[in-house]
Amino acid sequence: MSEVKDILTERQEEGELTAEQKLALEHVQKFSRTDSKKAKKLVKELLELGFVSEINAVKIADLMPAAADDVRLIFSKERASVDKKDIEKVLSIVEKYL
Repeated sequence: MSEVKDILTERQEEGELTAEQKLALEHVQKFSRTDSKKAKKLVKELLELGFVSEINAVKIADLMPAAADDVRLIFSKERASVDKKDIEKVLSIVEKYL
């Protein structure tokens, strides 16, 4: 989300946005919880854990979960379950970026 926010803000400065782009910009301004630099660092750090896929790392960066249940939901579509210890690792990393 943070990258979308940067792109749309840049396009807005260049000229007029379409109605869809305005709605998307409004949405990301309301719900984006971090800037794109922090989000990229967070994704990189999550990928270094080894058990987090790039897709899930981006979801975590977008949602910035604060509870173990939220992290568990992100991983719910994975075939393997995530250990409590791994969830705590994810939460401690996310906490650094809040």
